[in-house]
Formats: sequence, C-alpha cells, structure tokens
Amino acid sequence: MRIAVPKETAPLERRVGLVPDGVAKLVKAGHAIVVEQGAGSSAGIPDAAFTGAGAVTAADFAGTVAGADLVAKVQRPSPGEVALLPEGSLLVSYLQPAAQPELLAALAARKVTAFAMELVPRTTKAQSIDSLSSQATVAGYKAVLLGASTLPKLLPMLTTAAGTLAPARVFVLGAGVAGLQAIATARRLGAIVSAFDVRPVVKEQVQSLGAAFVEAEAVSSAAEGAGGYAKELAEEQQKKVLEAIGKVLPTSDLVISTAAIPGRPAPRLITKEMVATMPAGAVIIDVAAETGGNCELTRAGETVMANGVTILGPVNLASTVPLHASQMYGRNVLTLLQHLLTKDGAFQVDVADEITGAMAVTHGGAVRFPAS
Repeated sequence: MRIAVPKETAPLERRVGLVPDGVAKLVKAGHAIVVEQGAGSSAGIPDAAFTGAGAVTAADFAGTVAGADLVAKVQRPSPGEVALLPEGSLLVSYLQPAAQPELLAALAARKVTAFAMELVPRTTKAQSIDSLSSQATVAGYKAVLLGASTLPKLLPMLTTAAGTLAPARVFVLGAGVAGLQAIATARRLGAIVSAFDVRPVVKEQVQSLGAAFVEAEAVSSAAEGAGGYAKELAEEQQKKVLEAIGKVLPTSDLVISTAAIPGRPAPRLITKEMVATMPAGAVIIDVAAETGGNCELTRAGETVMANGVTILGPVNLASTVPLHASQMYGRNVLTLLQHLLTKDGAFQVDVADEITGAMAVTHGGAVRFPAS
C-alpha cells in the first residue's frame, strides 16, 4: 500500500504525521512511503532521516499524495488539499468534526474515508492510538515551563548567601493527562503544588505526585462522564466548584488550567473577579484557551494583563515541542494503521469495529458524524 506524509501548512504547526521509526516499520512490512520534502524539518527531522528509513520524497503536496491509499497528517487538510486527495483514499488527522461540516462534506464527496484522531475511544484496546492523551502530556509539561519563564519569581525554595527564597505555589485545575503532567513537572521544579478536579477518582493520582488535592462539595462520581472525562455540572454544583477554587487563588503564584469537556466549550472556572484576588505578578496559563478557556479573561493566542496578573492563552502547545510530540503522535498513527491493515497488507475499514467505527467521520461517500 502507498502511504503519504505531507508537510503541515497550518499556522504554528511544527509536527509531522509519521516519523522515521514508523516509516521503517511500514516499509519493512512491504508498504511504500512518500514524504513531502521538508515535512519533518520543523521538528528537527531531516529528509535524509526519512529516506534512510526507506521512504521516498516528493517536492509538493500534489506529488506526495498522488496515488496514495492513505494520507497521514496532523492538522486537517485545507480545501485545496482535499481536492488533491485521491478518490477512495483514507485520511488520518485531527479534523475537529463538530466545527467542520463543510470539510466533512468535501471529504465525503471525494469518497475519502476520514479518521478523526480526536475521536479515539477511551478504551484499553485503543489506548496506544489515543493521541489526545499523548499530546496532552506534552502540553502539560510545556505549560509549566511557560509559566515558570513568565513568573517573576523562581519555583523552588533556595537557600543562598543572599537569604532564603520561599517556593512558589502552583495550582493546577483539571487532573487529566495534561494536568497530571503539569503537577509532576511543577513538583520536579520544586514548587508547592495543589490541584482541583471535579472527579474524586483522581484524588489518589494527584496525591501520588506529591500535590495536595483541593476538596469541594461538588466533587462526586456523578461528575465523571464516558471514558473517564469530566462532564458538565449543574448550576448549583458549578457554584460550589467556583467557591472551592476561589479560596485557593489568593495564595497561588502560578495557575495551570487544563479542564476540558469533550465536544463542549471549556468550563469557566476563573472569573475576572477571582483574578482580582490573586497576588500581583501571578500568572495563569490557560491550556484550554483553544476551546474558550477556563478563565473568563483568556484570549486564545494572546497575553492579557489584569490587576497585575498575566493571563496567557497558548494554542497548540504540543507543537512547541515538535520532535517528541511528533514521535508520540507518529506512534499513535502507526498503531492505528496496523489496526486497519489486514493480514495480506491491505487497509480494511470496518465501521462495526469499536475503534474504526468511532473514528471514521466519513466513509463510502457519506458523512458519519455525528454518530446516529
């Protein structure tokens, strides 16, 4: 089978859909891999690494995808790129299907079977394909480094000839993959860390990383939805959550907010009034900025100053660590491809399969999202 790996063209995107390690495994299995020239350069992966793994290169997108059975990307294709995808081919990438009906219609018109990497089911069988988790690991780590570089103080306690410096206090909102990685990173840097999540099941995980778990009356098993994700709370529960968070913010130097609800805007956990209670010089890194932000004052891709507090709304944080992010994403894609391949080396799309069916948003000339 012929597998194409184009160069990403979306703004700020530095990752690549497959890395040489995955290419080598696919070539060994008998597949032909075509990589667009410069596809990995932003991630520090030269063309020579791909050709050394057995791939061939093409000069542009059209040449890369020509005759491809499957196209592996990170970000969704542009309208011009969709028009160049071979009819009946398979596409693997992030697609944001809920916000992209025109894209899905265009893919279906070309009879492209498109797999949305956002829709990997949260099951043990699909765990090695779960790119949201792999990329959230990178985002949680980088968010703390971004916060540490913005904060006007050091994170660890230091005893020096010039006196003792008190450690910074870091508060993490949301203890999913990104939040747990943020906790671990902040602890490694020597900060005093506390964390909040509406799901009581994560309390032990938070404490195992050396952080204090902030309790709230709203925390209950009812706050956990399908796949272990948090779900939207009732108004009264949300009020109690804000009260619990509001008690910690006045003593927090750095806040890393990572709370998210799949398919919904990010929950609003920090109001502008709450920001005003924070110490001068405090920093908020809102990892949920791309879905609306956990802080009322967050603006995606911008830095906002309010009452002496700096609020950053970074976008595509994983792409700022492109080498390791690409390695992790590439392994997710490789595992998906291996799941799709039959014993005779052909790609098979079985929409009755729990993984394939959940991810396929277009197939057979029809749009399958949202699932009926």
